[in-house]
Amino acid sequence: MYTLVVAALANYVIGSLWYGVFFSKSWVRLSGLKEMKVSAASVISGLIGALLTAYVLQHAIFFANEYLKTSGIGGGLMTGFFGWIGFIAPVTIGVVTYEKKPFALWILNNAYWLISLLVMGVILSLWV
Repeated sequence: MYTLVVAALANYVIGSLWYGVFFSKSWVRLSGLKEMKVSAASVISGLIGALLTAYVLQHAIFFANEYLKTSGIGGGLMTGFFGWIGFIAPVTIGVVTYEKKPFALWILNNAYWLISLLVMGVILSLWV
């Protein structure tokens, strides 16, 4: 259970640094917002989402270990990457195609998700 919490906190810290420190101005501009507003509800929903992501990723790593005979850091990286390329990247492209947001926003958001899933995959794979 603690591995899920550690992985979820890693996801949350990466997101906080990514959107709050490194790319906050770019994200606000590309999103078409005037400012970034953080509320208690957004923090709580972010943490819950991170826990759910860690939970599902942990199961994916377990099945990859069992059926594909992957293990360790490589297995975690592979599972994180395939989770990103199979679920995050194709689903979020609608921001560009349907919502007419800049492609740079898709790159910014997806770079975060790729890095986050890779880090979470490594954390979880070391403790499976």
